[in-house]
Amino acid sequence: MADVEHDALDAYSRVVSSVAAAVTPQVASVSLRRGGGSAVVFDDTHLLTNAHVVGSARDGKATFADGTETRFRVIGADPLSDLAVLGTDSHGTEPALFGDADELVVGQLVVAVGSPLGLSGSVTAGVVSALGRSLPVRQGLASRVIEDVIQTDAALNPGNSGGALADATGRVVGISTAVAGIGLGLAVPVNPTTRRIIDTLLVEGRVRRAYLGIVGVPAPLPEDVAARTAQRAGLRIVEVVGSGPADRAGLRTGDLILTVARERVADAQGIQRQLFGEVIGISLPVTVLRNGAMVDVFATPTELPVG
Repeated sequence: MADVEHDALDAYSRVVSSVAAAVTPQVASVSLRRGGGSAVVFDDTHLLTNAHVVGSARDGKATFADGTETRFRVIGADPLSDLAVLGTDSHGTEPALFGDADELVVGQLVVAVGSPLGLSGSVTAGVVSALGRSLPVRQGLASRVIEDVIQTDAALNPGNSGGALADATGRVVGISTAVAGIGLGLAVPVNPTTRRIIDTLLVEGRVRRAYLGIVGVPAPLPEDVAARTAQRAGLRIVEVVGSGPADRAGLRTGDLILTVARERVADAQGIQRQLFGEVIGISLPVTVLRNGAMVDVFATPTELPVG
């Protein structure tokens, strides 16, 4: 029994140490005029961090685990996803490998690398404690919920924000964003939605979002509708903002949204994936289940105010 436990411990140690060796060089400690945190090397001239780490700063200094230092400028920040992109001169550090958080499962091993309390190259390990958590964020008058946030018991401390959360293969699947309490840490997932946000920040420096003006909760479809549509769940509207695009289109509290722009919707993220800048001012078909019948409503999103 002791040999089995020893072998298991050794296997665990080997995985954590190999991930730490691969990822630590790709994570920098960042310092700004006010505060700091961590950042992950995204490509030859860009780092990825949290928007709340950079705040209103325009530039700062990044220090890598080997002591190398470089200046950076803030290319773009998106408080509503808590992501920011930093630009540097060529820093000679191999970019991190990025995975897909949508493939994570609860109980999976993850390793956090960051600069807690200014201590660069710090490594902690744990498991994915939960998936699908929501993190409310705010920018000016706009508020939003970051969906599918990763919860982990890997120890996070102030300064870990912006650092890497990696899987057992060393792929970065999240950007550590918050300490939720003792033994609880949260990370913004790296998935197709956030990759789209990152690409937009790289090109435009900001993310424009479309706005419908609804609040919804996931809800199962009636069995007959689920069988007919091969869709198990939709988004039940619990509030329609007065005079907003959804209100003007005739969407109602109690409607069960099935699709937006003909794309299936099962949760709030399903709608948020559709509401980027290119659909502002475009009439979108919204299919809802209302009083047992499927109804098409056409809604024209406006730009989400952030000021």
